Amino acid sequence: MKTLYGLVAAIGLLVPMAAQAEEIGCVSTVFKLFGPDHRICIEAFDDPDVPGVTCHLSRAKTGGIKGMVGLAEDTSDAAIACRQVGPIRLPGDLEDGVSVFEERRSVLFKKLQVVRFYDRARNVLVYLVYSDKVIEGSPKNSVSTVPILPDRVFEGR
Repeated sequence: MKTLYGLVAAIGLLVPMAAQAEEIGCVSTVFKLFGPDHRICIEAFDDPDVPGVTCHLSRAKTGGIKGMVGLAEDTSDAAIACRQVGPIRLPGDLEDGVSVFEERRSVLFKKLQVVRFYDRARNVLVYLVYSDKVIEGSPKNSVSTVPILPDRVFEGR
């Protein structure tokens, strides 16, 4: 049994860790008589590889009976805003196109992703949110940028 736990732990180390989101708040958009209402929710997550950057996502959540039991497929609508919230320290091995956040949008095949790119010529981090499916994705997307200003002084809260 110890070997199985060791194997699971080793595989876990090989899989890149995406950030976990914290729900900030939601608003109802459609009243549903049975089950929760359709909502737009705002969530926040910190870039797991770049300290000092936080992103806020807004996304639609399907309510009703299907939403209540987890069988609804949420829409591909999402928006993102990323900001510097502390001193930014770029790791030397920063890769482009790395998924920094993932969340399931349906039971099996659809997920929301945030990927990060580094625009070296402009010294800017670029975050792209989009939704994809195994067979067919959606062109709906949103982008946010965080300039890395070396002379910017961050004032604590």
